[in-house]
Amino acid sequence: MNKSITDALLKLAGKPFSELNLAFIPTAANVEKGNKDWLINDLSVCKNLGFASVDIVDISAVPRDIWEPRLNEADILLFGGGNTFHLMYWAKRSGLKDLLPKLLESKVYVGISAGSMIVSRKLLLSTSEQYYSEEIGTHHDESGLGYVNFHVRPHLNSPCFPKLKKEFLAEMAQKTKEPIYAIDDQSAIQVIGGKVRIVSEGEYLTFNI
Repeated sequence: MNKSITDALLKLAGKPFSELNLAFIPTAANVEKGNKDWLINDLSVCKNLGFASVDIVDISAVPRDIWEPRLNEADILLFGGGNTFHLMYWAKRSGLKDLLPKLLESKVYVGISAGSMIVSRKLLLSTSEQYYSEEIGTHHDESGLGYVNFHVRPHLNSPCFPKLKKEFLAEMAQKTKEPIYAIDDQSAIQVIGGKVRIVSEGEYLTFNI
């Protein structure tokens, strides 16, 4: 997390990190195979920012009466990366999807990769390897949380996602009328009261804006 994104998060939270409790939801990573150094790195960033506490709350692993009080105690809800469909499935099945609007009246939502993608109304551009190099697995429901009317495409120009280049994203944009924000790993999208701002020390592209 670079300084620009850190500063934006501090402004949203309204307090120094040392006075904030963070809940990290790793559920999207549960079905991902192979090396999880990216997940470890995300957790290390949280630790190094100096939060008062960092709790790990897997909404698929424990019942609601365990995870809900722990999310209530947090100031920031950070949804980690992994499989978008798996995360959205458990957000619905666990009951978190219905609870989130109330929680977000007093908390900040932060999404990494899959955690940022589920805020759209539809997961239309994550439905196959043709679009995002992501396997759907056993969950096929394309509906998202519906908090924003655009799509977030993380990992622009990342070697881990070779299809996410300008030319391919332009083709994707022709298949939907909704705006697309394609951002690299040094960029973020901030939404406050419906107003969208790109926070970046890297590269980003916009389509259908």
